[in-house]
Amino acid sequence: MKTTLEFGRLQEILNILSENRSCTVSSLAQRLYVSEATIRRDLAELKKMGLIERSHGGAVLPENADEISMFVRINKNAREKERAASVALKILPDFKTVFIDSSSTALALAARMDLSFKTVVTNNLQTAMQLSKKPNVTLILLGGSVQFNTNSATGSWTTRQLEDFSFDLMLSSCAAVKEKAAFERSLDQKEIKRAAFLRSAKKILVVDHTKFSANASYRLAGLEEFDCVATDAPPPAEFDDGKIPFVY
Repeated sequence: MKTTLEFGRLQEILNILSENRSCTVSSLAQRLYVSEATIRRDLAELKKMGLIERSHGGAVLPENADEISMFVRINKNAREKERAASVALKILPDFKTVFIDSSSTALALAARMDLSFKTVVTNNLQTAMQLSKKPNVTLILLGGSVQFNTNSATGSWTTRQLEDFSFDLMLSSCAAVKEKAAFERSLDQKEIKRAAFLRSAKKILVVDHTKFSANASYRLAGLEEFDCVATDAPPPAEFDDGKIPFVY
């Protein structure tokens, strides 16, 4: 069984690769202050998990790795996500049906919610597994193409399935917050979330403060379009103009 330190190193390797797409064994060893033999073992483990591809003298992210792996996202900024989830828990409206997106932040929130006698729809395998352990929850898992790094169903079929639903509530996060809007790294995830967004009476965006310094390409919605933006800390001054419903 791997130790917390070993898992942390695997996560750091994936973080480095998400920034640079490729790295050599020697550069990783220098950055992480471990031997090259240790890095080779770590890379072998990540390859076995399907998260990387080996290259001559190093490793690269697969071509279709548009999003950071769920393996990384669940653990990255975990405390901040828990704090943002705690804020969101306090302001949840009454609802009977909810769409929960594939973000690790929404997963942290869903795990703490009382969803008894509610209908929950999600495209996230991790969320579905977590909620399947709870009694009296009507759980619907959307189908689609499951990518190796996201553990979620994506694609046009996933988006089309949402046409058959109407939600009281949508709980969502995003890859980045910029230009007073929520952005995603992949077009597929943006389209799925946008479809659910348009079919939801209430929309709550849950983000930790690190999302305000992140970057992504596909615009999901303006922050003012959400009923609430729950975060773990006050937003940057340029965002807090009184028009965006921040709660922290």
